[in-house]
Amino acid sequence: MVVRSDGDAAGALKGAARVVEAAYSYPFIAHATLEPMNCTASVKGDRVEIWAPTQLPEPGRALVARSLGLDPKNVLVHMVRCGGGFGRRLMNDYMVEAAWISKTVGAPVKLVWDRTDDLQHDFYRPAGWHFLKAGLGKDGGLIAWSQHFVSFGVNGKFAESCGMPPDIFPAGRVPNFFYGASLMPSGIPTGPLRAPGHNAFAFVYQSFLDELAYAAGKDPLQFQIDILGKSEVLKGGNPGFDTGRARHVLEKVREVSGWGRKLPARTGTGVAVFFCHLGYFAEVVEAAVARDGTLKINRAWAVGDIGSQVINPGAAENMVQGAMLDGFGEALNQKITIVGGHVEQANFDSFLPLLHSQSAPIEVHFVRSDNAPTGLGEPPLPPAIPALCNAIFAATGKRIRSLPIETELLKA
Repeated sequence: MVVRSDGDAAGALKGAARVVEAAYSYPFIAHATLEPMNCTASVKGDRVEIWAPTQLPEPGRALVARSLGLDPKNVLVHMVRCGGGFGRRLMNDYMVEAAWISKTVGAPVKLVWDRTDDLQHDFYRPAGWHFLKAGLGKDGGLIAWSQHFVSFGVNGKFAESCGMPPDIFPAGRVPNFFYGASLMPSGIPTGPLRAPGHNAFAFVYQSFLDELAYAAGKDPLQFQIDILGKSEVLKGGNPGFDTGRARHVLEKVREVSGWGRKLPARTGTGVAVFFCHLGYFAEVVEAAVARDGTLKINRAWAVGDIGSQVINPGAAENMVQGAMLDGFGEALNQKITIVGGHVEQANFDSFLPLLHSQSAPIEVHFVRSDNAPTGLGEPPLPPAIPALCNAIFAATGKRIRSLPIETELLKA
């Protein structure tokens, strides 16, 4: 199905001075919150009282009522602090389970999933596959973009969290732009994970833009600034994408990271910029790859625009650093594989969180813009992944087009 079509991408590709194509993919990922799913429930007659670390108590209340055949007004939900949600606790299946057991045994029940339950019964960040072609003009400018996305869904409707918006940059900045999608049915439960969707889409878009910059013989950071062009708010999105704000964070991260400086052999820097959840972030990662394929992230820099005020600077810095480390963990370690309808990963030995040895110092900066302040939970994560992958290419000449990163492929 056609999701977006501007100009004539197919015709422009035929007349391009150079055509670049690549296929990208990423796996299912589990949330793997430090605190697994849990709930305490007490069912007494036609009334239910629940204590749950939920991100959406009202839908949970409705789900419990519907499952037990009760009036929602008879279900009381107490929200408690939780050891991580990241989108998993938007789904309230564990609330229903605890309530159902309490009703069955006739007593209050405290339910705590073990790690295997948690990993093997998640609503996973969906996997995805992308085939891209782009055309460059004689001057190296981007004149055409064609992308086909393979995802999950039926009857032309994407499954939960499986869709991709039509206006991710560089959409709106390429005169000939095509985005199509094919959907296939799946019985695998999917759901949002921190920076939903964009945690994967940024990897694809920003990695491919890096490929195009090198193909054009241009500096990757300046290449993106050139595509952004003059400052304006593009149509679409909520709000629309502001090219000036994106340029500003790119220019600032170029300054604070010392972009373009000479580096040792097999050490490189990569850049990525992304807009999601009302925040603009440009990030640079410096990474070194030993000849045996061992990867080390040396340093990272982040510049964000989240409006006119940073209300709590210390918490804001921590939020950005945590989001980027989340991204590094996803890129380096994490995938869910399903064989014979069964999830293979059962604990942290097979689904690794980010290791301390894989982390790195992250320097955080903010630029102010004349916009209302917005949140920080989501937007710093997506560009961390392509910035790392682009740094690996700069260090080794080997392009990462599938996640998680296989260091075996990085050997000299």
